[in-house]
Amino acid sequence: MTSELSNARKAWSVLIVSTLAFTVCFMVWMMFGVIGIPIKKMLNLNATEFGLLTAIPVLTGSLIRVPLGIWTDRFGGRIVMAVLMAVTVPAIWLMAYATEYWHFIVIGLFVGLAGGSFSVGTPYVARWFPRSQQGTAMGIYGAGNSGSAVNKFVAPVILVAFGWSMVPQVYAAIMLGTLVLFWMFSHSNPQHLVPNTVSLSQQLKSLKDPRVVKYCQYYSIVFGGYVALALWMVQYYVGEYGLDIRVAALLAACFSLPGGVLRAVGGVLSDKYGAHKVTWWVLWVSWICLFLLSYPQTDFTVTTVNGSSSFHIGLNVYVFTGLMFVLGTAFAFGKASVFKYISDDYNHNIGAISGIVGLAGGMGGFVLPILFGALMDLTGVRSSAFMLMYGVVWVSLIWMYWTEVRQVDPMGAATANTAANPALQH
Repeated sequence: MTSELSNARKAWSVLIVSTLAFTVCFMVWMMFGVIGIPIKKMLNLNATEFGLLTAIPVLTGSLIRVPLGIWTDRFGGRIVMAVLMAVTVPAIWLMAYATEYWHFIVIGLFVGLAGGSFSVGTPYVARWFPRSQQGTAMGIYGAGNSGSAVNKFVAPVILVAFGWSMVPQVYAAIMLGTLVLFWMFSHSNPQHLVPNTVSLSQQLKSLKDPRVVKYCQYYSIVFGGYVALALWMVQYYVGEYGLDIRVAALLAACFSLPGGVLRAVGGVLSDKYGAHKVTWWVLWVSWICLFLLSYPQTDFTVTTVNGSSSFHIGLNVYVFTGLMFVLGTAFAFGKASVFKYISDDYNHNIGAISGIVGLAGGMGGFVLPILFGALMDLTGVRSSAFMLMYGVVWVSLIWMYWTEVRQVDPMGAATANTAANPALQH
């Protein structure tokens, strides 16, 4: 009894400090979403160049996820997370001294390592809890995505008061302090490590499973889309509605905050109703929101029997923000439900699988801001970003219908195919 109580305390201690660490890492990872705006003005960047600037940290944070997930399985989440945070501190500090576009690109590659923390913490915290609670635990940890919203609250205040260069210096100090807290209150358990007899090829063997590819597609939307829009929204509000950067950041947080905090709720729902049901509804809600968000500001004239009549169709800032709040909530639930799939299907290989799925999500967050900028330069329509994401959600809906929904009998009984495929039994 005493041993069980001690393990429970350690589990919750690990979960709390890991979530704190991930929140700070995510805040740093999303830094360019705010400070990128004065940098864009300083360097006279176009929309595509700005998209690349904001996306560069996402690139390294994505590519490092697979090895980090594997190293977490092998060496333990405590040591891997601590080393990762320590490595990013000097790069964050040096960002304050960058003056040229290439400076920001190169330093941003190293700052982006902080984004790999997700693939460390997910298997680390999951293994401290029983399988029936892993969705909830991973959902709470994933709520560290709210670091994106924290960035939108903190960075504009520092930027207006002291200039953009003070932001990375403050963030470097916060990262260092968080590292100390994490090391003091986290724990290790040798039983959570993958045995040394398991080779890298054996760990990666399950990546050939087509289910993993499908989960990558889902996550490229709910996480990749979340990251891309979190980076894009402040400048979108400034350009589309002419808002001050502080007001724009506050409204953009209406998307980022629920998209992070409510991930924990998504974990609870996924444990209760299953990953399949939650993900199916997430995709449909996202599809509807993105359809409405895609419509550009439009003025047109109609010739009537009484002469010409002019009309304007477009979302005002309040309706737009409301839709973004709903979309952020859906993405939060979806991020948790995708990882519930993984904990159910790959409970003994969470690190490697979460790494590859996290990589796919991160790459979505890298590619999408660049495409957003390219589309805006090409068409001049800001809402083209939502048009692109609307098409991507369509792909996942069709894929999910043919591989999961269509396999379930209308009366609720699973077909033979469903019985043969564990991924459909959520």
